[in-house]
Amino acid sequence: MEKRLRWYWKRPSFSRSWRVNETYIKVKGKWAYLYRAVDKDGDTIDFHLSPTRNAKAAKRFLGKALSGLKDWEKPETINTDKAPTYGIATKELKTDGKLPDTVKHRQVKYLNTVIEADHGKLKQLIKPVRGFKNLKTAYATTKGFEVMRALKKGQAKFSSSKTASWEKCVWSKGSSEFTTSETSIN
Repeated sequence: MEKRLRWYWKRPSFSRSWRVNETYIKVKGKWAYLYRAVDKDGDTIDFHLSPTRNAKAAKRFLGKALSGLKDWEKPETINTDKAPTYGIATKELKTDGKLPDTVKHRQVKYLNTVIEADHGKLKQLIKPVRGFKNLKTAYATTKGFEVMRALKKGQAKFSSSKTASWEKCVWSKGSSEFTTSETSIN
């Protein structure tokens, strides 16, 4: 499901202004950093879980968020907090040619209130988990949370057909086999 939603995550409303920030979660009793990007309307663009908080991790996250985007889909501005890692990462991505030279990097804290509020809602989902055992399960669980949040925000566009297809399992009497038949519910 996450793969199907990824197209909408990166192109939610074709907003050219991104808010990028990181938050932290516990993995094996240590802090791991969840990098996230949303557009100015609060729609999720991408996320990345990293054990470190440095320029290399920020560059990896921004490169992941930019991958697969056409030039006209890339942001005009990237708003971050005052962390110096994003400045280094954007400069390196510009020299690598992955980010256009016209992209403005703004380090203005009050512009990131949209993503900070979104972090809070995600943290409410993560708090009952009380930490993760390893990075792989933390990423899988966070991915599920992000998918559900994207669906709740209305980022995915589904067909207007009200017909749902369900598989109905029918057990055969006298045997341990079952057959499946597809039915349609209106």
